[in-house]
Amino acid sequence: MIAPADMAACRAAIRTGSLSFHAASRVLPARVRDPALALYAFCRVADDEVDEGTDKAGAVLRLRDRLDLVYQGRPRDGFADRAFASVVEEFDMPRVLPEALLEGLAWDAMGRRYDTLSGVLDYSARVAAAVGAMMCVLMRVREADALARACDLGLAMQLTNISRDVGEDARAGRVFLPLDWLEEEGVDLQPFLADPAACNGVRRVTARLLREADRLYQRSEAGVAALPLACRPGIFAARHIYAGIGTQVARAGHDSVTQRARTGKGQKLGWLMLAGFRAAASPLLPRAAVLHAKPAPEVAFLVDAAARKAGARGRSDALFEVLNQLEARSRGIA
Repeated sequence: MIAPADMAACRAAIRTGSLSFHAASRVLPARVRDPALALYAFCRVADDEVDEGTDKAGAVLRLRDRLDLVYQGRPRDGFADRAFASVVEEFDMPRVLPEALLEGLAWDAMGRRYDTLSGVLDYSARVAAAVGAMMCVLMRVREADALARACDLGLAMQLTNISRDVGEDARAGRVFLPLDWLEEEGVDLQPFLADPAACNGVRRVTARLLREADRLYQRSEAGVAALPLACRPGIFAARHIYAGIGTQVARAGHDSVTQRARTGKGQKLGWLMLAGFRAAASPLLPRAAVLHAKPAPEVAFLVDAAARKAGARGRSDALFEVLNQLEARSRGIA
């Protein structure tokens, strides 16, 4: 059981820190909504500490230590850690999943850039698809097909976030767009980062990334029918709310450098109503064959971990390597 005071703090953190998820969570059943808010609060606090602090390497290493304490059953004295520890115990959360998020945040701290779409998807798997897999665990869903489609949804959401934040990231010296796509469009990266501008090449790359997100949104829908009926409105809502952000980027001519796409309360209400309609209709529709499509290669380790397949711990070496690099950097060794 999550302590009531900790649960209230988690709700407050998400209400102000993740408006889109907060809107979608309102139509989840309470048995899933509360642990989901605790999960997102822990992820939100971790992400903010890495993004907003000056000692990014130190923030990731502290998160590593916090996760160790959570899985030892003696979390750090903080509402997010205590609430997440309760979730880990109640739902037997595979450690590989939050550790994937930790690895993605470590990549952020190292300022990693991605040469190809597959590299961007590798990153998105860690910072977003891992959360999708954890949401399935909270719904007591461990079937590989449903997990793969949940990871598709996480990938799509992160590609949407990247498309929305091109200018904000560039002004912080970060780039998450595939570097080979930028090169194909003749975008010289260093001048763009020095003085971000909404040139045609960046617009076309943003549009291309949103098309990939749309493909993944479409593929993810097949998995919603494999979820408990009461959970389907919330997941459809998340799908439409995040896709709506991409629609706003497109309406701005794919310029997310000089402006940042936003959605209004009225739009979110409309998507919530659409989600309810689609969820109600879902038991009457045949299941799409794409439900059984293989997971994207970049998320296969998440699916294996959440489904408790053999070899699910096989990614740990990569995590240890990146954490060792960060520790060396933090100590001034590298």
